[in-house]
Amino acid sequence: MSRHKRLIVVAICAFAIILDGYDLTVYGAVVPSLLEYEAWNVTETQAGTLGSYALVGMLLGALLIGTVTDLVGRRRIIIACVIWFSVGMALTAFAPTPEAFGLLRFLTGLGLGGVIPTAIALTMEFAEPHRRNITNAFMFSGYAIGGICAALVAIPVLARFEWQTMFWIGSLPALVLVPLAYFALPESPNYLRARGREEEAQALAARYGVTLEAPDTAVPAGGDGRKRGAVANVGTLVSRRFLAGTLLFWVANGMGLLLVYGLNTWLAGIMFSAGFPLGSSLTFLLVLNAGAILGAPTGGALADRFGSRPVVTTMFVIAATCILLMSLEPPTALLYVFVALAGACTIGTTILVNSYTGNFYPAALRATGLGWALAVGRIGAIIGPIYGGLVMASGLGISVNFYAFAIPAVIGALAVLVVPRSRAVVLPGSTPR
Repeated sequence: MSRHKRLIVVAICAFAIILDGYDLTVYGAVVPSLLEYEAWNVTETQAGTLGSYALVGMLLGALLIGTVTDLVGRRRIIIACVIWFSVGMALTAFAPTPEAFGLLRFLTGLGLGGVIPTAIALTMEFAEPHRRNITNAFMFSGYAIGGICAALVAIPVLARFEWQTMFWIGSLPALVLVPLAYFALPESPNYLRARGREEEAQALAARYGVTLEAPDTAVPAGGDGRKRGAVANVGTLVSRRFLAGTLLFWVANGMGLLLVYGLNTWLAGIMFSAGFPLGSSLTFLLVLNAGAILGAPTGGALADRFGSRPVVTTMFVIAATCILLMSLEPPTALLYVFVALAGACTIGTTILVNSYTGNFYPAALRATGLGWALAVGRIGAIIGPIYGGLVMASGLGISVNFYAFAIPAVIGALAVLVVPRSRAVVLPGSTPR
């Protein structure tokens, strides 16, 4: 029974990430239509900048909300963030100008950025210790499912309606998710323990079959021995004990997110400019995200068995190789294979980097560590759409677009390769490597 209850927690987190994935991929799906929208006359460079506004919001959301999550609780943060970004999507459909559109995407991004570290932290807590990587990979595959939904919905919708309809559609599932989370999502037992609510923590842990993690003496406590401050938590991330890993995870997240958001924003546009019709171009976006659904769980299972470092490093290298091979203009069938592998080893790899990051820190710092890694990584995500837009606008040719996206994959591989072994408290049966 407790296993089924834990699965419900993971499923609710996955549902939230599906909506997150739809919201972030929908922009890439509407970019070709937005470029042809005569009322705004948006250029490719401007489209790249507009695509980054939501990611700036995500940076701040992950930074602020990820830190607050360890202080106010994970359940209420997930519910609040889903409401926030769903309302933001609905309002975006009414944007009268590109400037208003950019502002609304920024505000929506605040909620999107907050939900990710919180969902990961909650999933990893309710997962079996020796299956954290694969459980988180299945949960975070919701991002790719959301991307697939955006591409599948875009193909018929954009053929009949204006691009604004895509944002309306994305706001509707919250009407189901918010009540579900309110009634079925529990609070984190480790959060309750950290706040001095030991009896509640023990009762909830017993009900869900969760093992409470031993307190970590490296995590600072306040004067009452219970309540820690956000500043103290952040200071621990850059203490001597965690500094090297913290910085390397920031780089790895930045490179992974640059690839994810750069490719999701510009892959359809690149293929459209290469002569593929809009429907086929959107299919490449679908295949990119479908690859992640296979890549993330497979990589997660391998990481649980062999360790995160070798698996994540290898996946970054495969991503770079596939992106370079796409530049050789292979037959269409082979091109789809390369796109699928690129999705598995960019989106999928980023999911595993998140698991690796979460395992690196003790429970009381997990959401803060993830929040900061994702927040700093958002710099790469912000650069991704702008980077792709500038390369597209340069007129240097289709191949150069692929060369440009292979470079971050190589940097990501190098960063992960030198991450030190975790010094967090290790639970029996877990292998945070």
